[in-house]
Formats: sequence, structure tokens, C-alpha cells
Amino acid sequence: MTSPGDVPPEILNRLRSICRQLPESYEEPAWVGVRWRIRKRTFAHVYTADVDRSPVYASYVTADQEPAVMTFRVPADDLLGLTAAGFPFRRADWGRNVVAAILGDHTDWTELAELITDSYREMAPKFLAARLPLPPPLS
Repeated sequence: MTSPGDVPPEILNRLRSICRQLPESYEEPAWVGVRWRIRKRTFAHVYTADVDRSPVYASYVTADQEPAVMTFRVPADDLLGLTAAGFPFRRADWGRNVVAAILGDHTDWTELAELITDSYREMAPKFLAARLPLPPPLS
């Protein structure tokens, strides 16, 4: 089993490639795992869940490996739509408009990149968020 907070390198590297593209974002160790911030505001946080402390993640343990979890912000209007279907998304147990995503082989990295970018938009100063390309229109 991994230690709480240890994130598999393949997941961490993919998240790094997404987050480093966002203006003035930076990575730092968090109390557990790693987080990405804009100024002093966290827009993404990844860690390996400790199922003894957070039993809600126990059903996602595979081959004695606790799940990698990423939390991020979503616009209030998107929270229910994203979490209603269940796996791999759930409402986080803390914070307003915070979603937890279980990461693994099933992860749609294109969708996750869009969600991370939206989280950045929620947390960044408006002038930095305006530097990002506009999201594609909904079809």
C-alpha cells in the first residue's frame, strides 16, 4: 500500500503537464499530497486517500492500492450535474463547490484537463482567467 499522500508518478506527471500550462500557477506540497495554486488559492489538489480516515474511498481500493483522489472547484451550476452520475466524481466532504475525482486507468484526461482549467478560472484573478482560451460551446 502507498503512504497517505503518495501519488503514483504517472498520475502526478499528467497533472503537472495540465497545471503548468495555466498562467502563474505553481505546485507545492500540501498537508497531504500535492496542490496547484494561483496566488494563494488552491485550484487542484491530488493525494492518495487514507481509507482509514476517509472510509468513503474504501470501495475504490484496488490490488492493495488506495485510490488517488483529486479535488477541484466547479461552478455552483455544474456541481450537481457532475456528481449526480457517481463514479468517478463525488462531492467532496468539505468546501463549497468542491468535487473529488477518483483517478486511475479509467480517467478521461481530456475531460479532467477541462475541469482543472475551469477550477483555475474559478480561483484566479479575472485578468489571469481572461488569458485562457474560451471553452468550446456546448453542443
